[in-house]
Amino acid sequence: MATLDALLAGLARERSTGALRLGRNGTIFLSDGRVTYMECAQTPSVERMLTARGRMTETALRGLQADGGCERLLAEGAVTRGELQYAVLGVVLDAAFFLLPTGGTRPKFRPGERHWLGGQWYFDVAGLVRECARRRACLAATWPSADVDTLPVRPVLWLPGHAVTLTRVQWEVVVRADHKATPLELAKQIGRSGYSVLLAVRQLAAAGLLAAPDPGRATSAENQPEAGPLPKRARHPYARPPHDPEAAAQPLGPPVTGDPTDLALLMRLKKALEELS
Repeated sequence: MATLDALLAGLARERSTGALRLGRNGTIFLSDGRVTYMECAQTPSVERMLTARGRMTETALRGLQADGGCERLLAEGAVTRGELQYAVLGVVLDAAFFLLPTGGTRPKFRPGERHWLGGQWYFDVAGLVRECARRRACLAATWPSADVDTLPVRPVLWLPGHAVTLTRVQWEVVVRADHKATPLELAKQIGRSGYSVLLAVRQLAAAGLLAAPDPGRATSAENQPEAGPLPKRARHPYARPPHDPEAAAQPLGPPVTGDPTDLALLMRLKKALEELS
């Protein structure tokens, strides 16, 4: 069976329009061979992004989807075109990160099927693959173990120092963590991209701010032990130097200009905004 990126490359050569369904994993929408949207079962959709962050209610969004779609959404002013563009970019990059490596599911292409947002923005498959590789390298450099990606997020109850500096996403993760939800579950709750929450969780682990799972107990939510104080002078199992707050506070630099549909440009802008937040 051909890899997913090879299959997408073939659809691009044929200038196909439709939806490539990957079973329960997700769906990739194309227009004239170009990716216009991706949705993944593991990560928040653009609908979830809009409703979880209070931009509109689920009832109002369903009404827009049924009547008018993207054009009506923008006309009513609930979000600006730039905000929607940024949300779609985050969702597509998020979905690509989890969908492109998947296997074992025979994709089914449905010609002519479109997402309700329509063909507003386009994404190059090769660019998506490169960005996914960059993100995996960034996660590994931040914290090398992927265990924290799937375990319930359990912040420590006592700080490993006198003070810590948290980014906006890290703060949202710590506040919403209930010792039961995994990073991707938290991402859906708070309306953040799955990757941004994974990165925040690995940064928290590297800073020694997560309690390690108890190997002597089951990992179900009901059996998760409470995090206790660390022994004096003991090295925390997740201990690493915290991030440099001065480096994180660097300005974005000159404004970005150019074609708003250029994937590389959008990814640079998104990366800069994530670093700022």
